[in-house]
Formats: sequence, C-alpha cells, structure tokens
Amino acid sequence: MSGNYRKWPMILFLGIMTAPIILMYVYLFLDTVTNSPPGSMIPNEFTGEHWRFLWETIPGRPSIWVATWNTLVFASVTTVIVLVVSSAAGYSLSRLNMPARSFFLGSIMVLHAFPTVTLLIAIFLILQMVGLYNTLGGVILVKASLELPFGIWIMKGFYDTVPWEIEMAGIQDGATRFQVWTKLVLPQVKPAIMALGIFSFLAGWSEFILPLVLAPDNKVQVLSVYLAALIADDNNFDMALFKSVGVFYVVPVIILFVFFQNKLMNIYSGGNKG
Repeated sequence: MSGNYRKWPMILFLGIMTAPIILMYVYLFLDTVTNSPPGSMIPNEFTGEHWRFLWETIPGRPSIWVATWNTLVFASVTTVIVLVVSSAAGYSLSRLNMPARSFFLGSIMVLHAFPTVTLLIAIFLILQMVGLYNTLGGVILVKASLELPFGIWIMKGFYDTVPWEIEMAGIQDGATRFQVWTKLVLPQVKPAIMALGIFSFLAGWSEFILPLVLAPDNKVQVLSVYLAALIADDNNFDMALFKSVGVFYVVPVIILFVFFQNKLMNIYSGGNKG
C-alpha cells in the first residue's frame, strides 16, 4: 500500500501536465460539432455541417474516402516492406559473417542521418525516369526505402539479444538456416516486430512531404495532403471544415497509440552489440 501512496504525487503531477492537452482535444472535437456566435468561444448549437465531407465531395478535392484509402494503403504497404526487409537484413547483419559487415552497418546509420528534404530533387528525377512519379507505388517505395535504415538497425539490435544456443539446437536437430530463422529466432523478437510495425505505420500515416511532392494528383492524394490543400484554398477556406478533417485524420492514430503504446515502447529495448 505504501508503494502505491508514493506513486500518487507523480501521477498527480503528470495528470496536471497532460490536462491542458486533453482539454484541447476535447474542445477541438466539440468545436467541430457545434456553432458559436461571432466573437465567442462558447457554443450555442449543435450541428453536423462541419462533417459534411463524410458524405459530400468538397469542390476541387477528391472524396475523403479515396484519400483515406490511399493513406491506409500507403501506410500499410510501407509497413509490410519495412518489416520484411528489416527482419531479413537485421538477421543477416547480426548472425552471418558477411563481407564488409562493419562498413554496411556504418552506411546504414549514415543513410538514416540524411534529412528527407535533401534527397527530394534526386528522388523526383529518378521517379520521373522510371515512370513512377505521381503514383502511389512510387511514393511507397521511397518512403519504405527511407525507413529501412532505422528498421534494419533496430532489428539487428534485437537479434543480438537472442542466445546463440537456440540456433545451435535447431541446426543440430537438422533444421536449415531459413527454418532456424523463421521458426526459432523470429518468435523471440516478436515485440520488436510489433513495435517496428506500429512505428512504421504511424510514420507512413503522418507522412506529408513525400506524397505532396511525389504524388500530388487527386487520385493518389493522401489525408495529409488533403488537409493541407484545405487550408491553402483562399477562395473557399472553411476553418470549421479544416478542424473536422484534422480530427478525422488524427483519431486513428490516437486509437492505435492507446491500444499499442506498450508495444511501441519496446522498440527502444533491443540490444546493440557490434
């Protein structure tokens, strides 16, 4: 009991610190379903007109459901690519005696250090040359490639914590290297796979610069670009509509974080051996 009492000051402090943020989100949501008199912050009526984008197409913009589907595909496929490649490459770097292994590990960190914006012109030209500019597939490949250095390094760190004895026992029982990896080692790093998957999905869901520059067409527009286009439209600017779309955009992220926050923190618990 005494241990619980010692935690209350910290809980109270954290509650006070987070209360303004929670109240801000609550007020933001209420502001999207109400109307207020001019010059007042107190609502005087409920309304659903600010959420009309759910059943109407905003002039000059694609359907919100097209943008949502594009965003879901973009984030999901990026996550799958990052998980598959990072899992295989991380295992190779951790367990196999590869030529130039140290150089490759150093190169991964150098690639991760490059800001995305410094590579945009080169990526733009390459996508145009290969015919993938203004396509969802092109921007998915770019985003996945930029996330891979971080994913490979994280997975390599988690593989380093798996005891060699597990693999040796599998090999002695006649298992191939691939079977050892898939059936014995991968189950040991499930927390890492879950955490990296969530992290990659959130990174894809929130990405703005790459879709804006590399896939600006309405047919492949994602929610972040859709939202930016609303506030950039000086002729038909609607702040209430903008806030409602913003709430629609952020709700899936909040739900994902609430349910998987413990898994997400596992991404920082992997070892990092040389």
